[in-house]
Amino acid sequence: MDERLPTWLRRALFATAVMNLVVGATFVPGAGALRAAAGIPVDAHPFYLLTVGLFVFLFGLVYLWTAVRNRPEPLFIGMAAAGKISFFVLLVSLWAAGELPLRAPMVASADLVFGTMFLAWLLGRSRVV
Repeated sequence: MDERLPTWLRRALFATAVMNLVVGATFVPGAGALRAAAGIPVDAHPFYLLTVGLFVFLFGLVYLWTAVRNRPEPLFIGMAAAGKISFFVLLVSLWAAGELPLRAPMVASADLVFGTMFLAWLLGRSRVV
């Protein structure tokens, strides 16, 4: 059987691919103004900035690859759901502790939306299989 992604999930993967590719670029050491606008700490050693940017960018490439390929990758989509929801929870926790401005979790609310969509697909898929 040649299983394909539901259209809504494929579109979500394309959208989050674009989001991750763009956000990955904001961790380039010279992009402090973009990080400040998002409520993310500006000053960090280039090693840490580039490491975070690399992971965000690489996930963006895999979102894109999964959407273009149009094949379900449950393990990746599960990791994506966990990562996006966890990232949002992390920012909310840091905001609640007074370490980040409110705009940080607000900007990351898209991660919560995509993570919830990915989780919904996984949960729905487990009932069908």
